[in-house]
Amino acid sequence: MKKVIYAVVIFATIGLTNVFGQNEMTKMKNSTISMTSFGVRGNCGMCKKTIEKAAYSVDGVSKADWDKDKKMIMVSFDNSKTNEMAVQKAIASSGYDTAKVEGDLNAYDNLPGCCQYDHTMEINQGEAKKSDTKEEHKH
Repeated sequence: MKKVIYAVVIFATIGLTNVFGQNEMTKMKNSTISMTSFGVRGNCGMCKKTIEKAAYSVDGVSKADWDKDKKMIMVSFDNSKTNEMAVQKAIASSGYDTAKVEGDLNAYDNLPGCCQYDHTMEINQGEAKKSDTKEEHKH
């Protein structure tokens, strides 16, 4: 009798594991990870922390990496949960201008002095300017 009970418990466990595993697989198939990049104004390492924290606050964002030199953020997200505009709005609400959304001025005023960037600075600087290359320097 004990063998029969053990067998039933084992088969029930295997069956439930397969059902839950299939549900997770279905969820994974229905979600798609998207990657995007866009410009974000900022100055320093403190800006980087704030910008990335704002991006991560959006449900579905799995990666956010802001490049202070290029003024550009790379973001990966589950597009069944969010989209690029939601990420840009979250960053803007923390006080930083993005390529499509102007930063919240009250949040900007509360940023540390080193983070109060020039609102006219170039963003999304994919390549170095020619004047920054060694060949152009004259000594």
